[in-house]
Amino acid sequence: VTDTPEDLAITAKSDSMYPDVGVAERSPVPLPVTEASAAVLEPTLQAATLMPERVPQYAVEIRDVEERRLVTLIELLSPANKRGEGYREYVEKRTRILLSTTHLLEIDLLRSGTRVPMRDELPESPYFIFLSRWQRRPITDIWEVGIDQPLPTVPIPLLPEDKDVALDLQLAFSTVYDSIGYDLLLDYTRPADVPLKGKAAKWAAELLAASAK
Repeated sequence: VTDTPEDLAITAKSDSMYPDVGVAERSPVPLPVTEASAAVLEPTLQAATLMPERVPQYAVEIRDVEERRLVTLIELLSPANKRGEGYREYVEKRTRILLSTTHLLEIDLLRSGTRVPMRDELPESPYFIFLSRWQRRPITDIWEVGIDQPLPTVPIPLLPEDKDVALDLQLAFSTVYDSIGYDLLLDYTRPADVPLKGKAAKWAAELLAASAK
């Protein structure tokens, strides 16, 4: 059984906000108002307040049908997972999973932000997929993916008596891309938010030039 729970990453530490001043009780006696106290100064400046940002976070949970126990968690990392308070919250959630008997598959298709913490330094690569089987921890299977390479097909571990299930990430990505019509929504002629370098930049330029013909 698979579930797709939704979490919210919020840049503020809490959903609740409390005023510095509040009305505790109404005064039964009207207060005198003088001309001086009635004079209200005009503000000297107006500026936009930095508001807390709600970013939906999605994951796929594979659970045991009978006990509803979480067997495997599939996380598709978002920008909120890789910076600031969102990164700290994700690492806490990740730690709880790593200390449990739940398998963890993390898909990181973002070239910016902080990578998930590993004991050894990761090589230079734009994309990573991490698979942590609970029986083999701390050993983690890692797939490096170049920007000019298709996404791999990776195994999804289940219960000990079950065989792994193959997940074709490229097929899943292409299906979502085509069904939503990202080819019409995205302007690939604009510079990337995270600039490409070296061979990757050359490959992207050649691909765009070929598609424009």
